Order: sequence, then structure tokens, then C-alpha cells
Amino acid sequence: MKLYKNDQHFLVDKRVLDRIIEYGDLKSCDVVLEIGAGYGNLTELLVKRAGKVIAVEMDPVLAAQIKRSHNLEIVVGDALKIDFPRFNKVISNLPYSISSPVTFKLLGCKFDFGILMYQLEFAKRMVAVPGSKDYGRLSITVQYYADVEILEVVPPGAFSAPPEVSSAIVKLIPHPPPYIVKDETFFMRFLIAVFSQRRKTIKNAIVNNSGLLGIKDNAIGAISDEILRKRAEVLSPRELAELADILYDVKI
Repeated sequence: MKLYKNDQHFLVDKRVLDRIIEYGDLKSCDVVLEIGAGYGNLTELLVKRAGKVIAVEMDPVLAAQIKRSHNLEIVVGDALKIDFPRFNKVISNLPYSISSPVTFKLLGCKFDFGILMYQLEFAKRMVAVPGSKDYGRLSITVQYYADVEILEVVPPGAFSAPPEVSSAIVKLIPHPPPYIVKDETFFMRFLIAVFSQRRKTIKNAIVNNSGLLGIKDNAIGAISDEILRKRAEVLSPRELAELADILYDVKI
């Protein structure tokens, strides 16, 4: 597969670009963040509708080729390292290699919604429900912070160079957590523990990761045998949160 050095596939299909703009429902009062602007194919359309566009591009050669506009600010830098300026919408064809970290960085910001391009398999994991093969840590973590919806699937031919897999346009709408956990950091660590060994029971996953969780092996005594015999993939996010809270109370 032909890859640009920053692992970016440039969206060139005008019909897809136009639909992204429509999904964004842009107004003159909107400040839009675009991550991975590339040559500026999407950027050029964004500046025609939004009040201001902040385009982040890591490669200075690419950034220099983006058509300038009075309402466009170009930031040359690594999206994972820079501080994002204030924005109320994020609309981007994300570099796929940073999909996970940049998404969680975004979810730490305040904004109205995002229209974001991901690999289809990643997007499926974002929207997955309990009991499905794609359900896991990513599903629970993203859905803890936002409503997530796949708007459409985009074929490889819409890009230059075409990726080997299909992509998806995803809408993210941040929301307050639907349930409260006693410690978010511990909850995220707990999710790593129970989904790192998907085929194991909750009991074995917790015991095998007691060091990661900072608990003693006998901490599982606070959890019912019925739950301990289940696998994490069949439990709802709220049920997993309740388990994390139980273990947090007895952690070392």
C-alpha cells in the first residue's frame, strides 16, 4: 500500500467532501478545528462556510500548499503535542495512525460535535454494543464521553493513495458521563485489565491483572460468583463501572 510518510490518505472524492460539509451544518459563528489538513481539499470547503477554520498539519511542505484565506489559521505541528485552541466543531479526515489518542484528546475538550473520518473497523469498535465481536475498551471509553454514530461508509477509491480498507464518517457528540465512577483513571485501567484477555472470565482477568489494578487476589471476594464467571464482553458499561468501583474500594 502506498503511504504518505505521515500515514495520511488524502480524501479527494468531491461528493464525499461535500457530504462532510453538509454533516457539519456550518454557520458563520462556527470555529472549526481540522486535524491532518493535508493539501487542503477539505480545508478549502470549510473556510467557505465557517466563521474560522484552524487547520493543523504536521508536514510543513503540505501546510505551505494549503490555499490561504482571511478566516484560516494554519498550525504546523503534531496534533498530539500541541494545545488545541478553542473551537466548537471538529471536522477532519484524521491520520489513521493516531485515531485513538487524538480522539481521546478531543474528548477532553469542550465542543458541540465532530465529523471525523476513521478506518471502518475502528469506527465499528467505537459504536459496538455489549455481546458483539467489536465491543471492548474502545467502545466503552468513547461512549462514556460521547454519543457516537457512523454516518456513512467510504470506499478506498475516495482517497489518494487508497487505503487497503474501507473508511467511515463518524459523528461524535460529547455528553456528560451517563454513569459516575469513583475514579476515572482506575476505571480505564480496569477496562484494560478485563479486555486484555477477552476469552477469560472476569475472575481470571482480574486475578491475572491484580498488579496493574493495585489490588490483592482476594479482592474478588467482594464480587458475586455469578459475575465472576462471566466474560467482560457480555457486561454493559454500567455493570463494568460498578465492578471497577467495588475493586477501587478495596485497592491497596
